[in-house]
Amino acid sequence: MLGALAIRSQRPFTAAATVGRAMRFSQRRLYTSKGGQVLEATEANFEKDVLESPVPTVVDFYADWCGPCKMLGPIIEKAVKKDGRVNLAKVNVDENLTLASDYKITSLPTVVGFRNGEPVAAFVGMRPPAAVEEFIQSIATGTEK
Repeated sequence: MLGALAIRSQRPFTAAATVGRAMRFSQRRLYTSKGGQVLEATEANFEKDVLESPVPTVVDFYADWCGPCKMLGPIIEKAVKKDGRVNLAKVNVDENLTLASDYKITSLPTVVGFRNGEPVAAFVGMRPPAAVEEFIQSIATGTEK
């Protein structure tokens, strides 16, 4: 049986080849017309994954050293996955200083909702889960305040 598998395959099976394929797959950027997705946005992919996205996108500007960011991150992720009509792009401001400067991010965490390539609503600081869910729903439905 093992011989039959080896004959069918053009390339021999190796752990390194499998890991390489898995890494290439995991490094692909998420560009989809379906909501509920979470991705890391960078200066390189922000335009495509946020500004050109057909799906409203909530951008979480955060830093690894920020305590409130660590508390808010899982709340936003859960709300986005639960709602399913918007995507979440997480931007580490320490690694993406130009994006933070472009959007005048002066406090963390800052969360900005984008629709059709434009920022439409934002909040700064920690929020309770109910307020985050309400924010996500407003971005999804176009009823932001």
